[in-house]
Amino acid sequence: MISMKNKRFVKQGLLTLCLVGSGMVSNEAFSSSNSYRESIKIVTDNTYISQTGNPDYSKTNRPDKKDRLFTSKAVENEIIRVKKLLKNPKLAWMFENCFPNTLDTTVRHRKTDGKDDTVVYTGDIHAMWLRDSGAQVWPYVQLANSDSELKAMLAGVIRRQFRCINIDPYANAFLDPYDPNPDHHWMSDVTTMKPELHERKWEIDSLCYPLRLAYHYWKATGDTSVFDEDWLDAIDNILKTFKEQQRKDGVGPYTFMRKTERQLDTLNNFGFGNPVNPVGLIVSCFRPSDDATTFQFLVPSNFFAVTSLRKAAEILSQVSGREGQAKECTDLADEVEAALRKYATYNHPAYGTIYAFEVDGFGNQYLMDDSNAPSLLSLAYLGDVDVNDPIYQNTRRFVWSKDNPYFFKGTAGEGIGGPHIGYDMVWPMSIMMKAFTSQSDEEIKTCIKMLMDTDAGTGFMHESFHKDDPENFTRSWFAWQNTLFGELILKLVNEGKTDLLNEIK
Repeated sequence: MISMKNKRFVKQGLLTLCLVGSGMVSNEAFSSSNSYRESIKIVTDNTYISQTGNPDYSKTNRPDKKDRLFTSKAVENEIIRVKKLLKNPKLAWMFENCFPNTLDTTVRHRKTDGKDDTVVYTGDIHAMWLRDSGAQVWPYVQLANSDSELKAMLAGVIRRQFRCINIDPYANAFLDPYDPNPDHHWMSDVTTMKPELHERKWEIDSLCYPLRLAYHYWKATGDTSVFDEDWLDAIDNILKTFKEQQRKDGVGPYTFMRKTERQLDTLNNFGFGNPVNPVGLIVSCFRPSDDATTFQFLVPSNFFAVTSLRKAAEILSQVSGREGQAKECTDLADEVEAALRKYATYNHPAYGTIYAFEVDGFGNQYLMDDSNAPSLLSLAYLGDVDVNDPIYQNTRRFVWSKDNPYFFKGTAGEGIGGPHIGYDMVWPMSIMMKAFTSQSDEEIKTCIKMLMDTDAGTGFMHESFHKDDPENFTRSWFAWQNTLFGELILKLVNEGKTDLLNEIK
């Protein structure tokens, strides 16, 4: 059986049928009636259609107020503010639909042992990815100081992420402890599964996104209460795991195999993956797409580890008073950064020096980019490299070209995809990352226009769409992409680019 995350659904209504038919949405713990089921239906169906057959931009496609899982006054005020500024009715409508989608449909905030505790689903799967959840709530942090309930919810996400890391630092996705019908679909995987886990694919970025979120939250709010014993234990586990996966003392304890028809859902060599030369880089057995790496030193994720470790070091030094651990983080970051400089670049005949996507330390390099962040394109968005870094700019030109095997261009749009979905399927996330990292107003306008034209009339982003047919798309309910679109529009408005947005027709 293929998971919901990997399955392709052509037209948005099919996903609603599959979710309801599978029983995935009948969860009395989250709703006293059918409100949760109905909220999913609103998310996945283009509910409001005018008599002409076109979307009615005056009516939101958000769930009814009574069915929203979390409401923030600050977020609602931002939606009102931004909508007043945007002259394009479809863009304003899409912003209203997308920006609060994580709060509306995926957040479950409660108290555990007297402390805030928040589980954030990825959308159409009843599980919390460390990566997705950290990215989903990211744009709300800037509003936390004006909404105490939002701030508490965000603190709960950070606390839950630390708890998850301490359950198993090698796992990528976790179950909601309050879910009466947990999805134990991957318990048969040949790895050290635990009942709290949804999936156990080792991905470097799963440990980086929580550090990025916690640092951002601390800098924005000044709240240090989240840095308690769970935080210190999480740092111990992160350092231990990163060092184990440098593989200087053998292959380490992690293995993963799955009985599957998808080659990239399992690892060769009895679950250890392809060999690496221990040169100081960190192995990531899987990519942010949850696909297995080919050469296991995944370059974008190693860059992410460097900046994340330095953020952790700053917190450890200034908040926790753990100078020894702070130095351990900094030393490891310096080692990985030096190895990246030595092993991660390639002299391309057309683009000059670029960053490879994956390397193995033996001299083998994989020249491509995948759409999921961290990617090579997203390096500047995540703050892992300076946007003006010449190597990054060369790489950016390479990944958005036919020389990247996973760049697709068609009549509906263009962008980066990946083997997770396959040929000709463009991920809107890549288009957003191009806009986030662009220094050209015309390029930004082109990206926004493309995103607006490929929503298939739903008012939401999707995992991917066919380059020639935007109505052929995957995942009607993917909260990360929705919220990321809202983040992009809000960023452009706050940077004074409202006129640019209002020029889009």
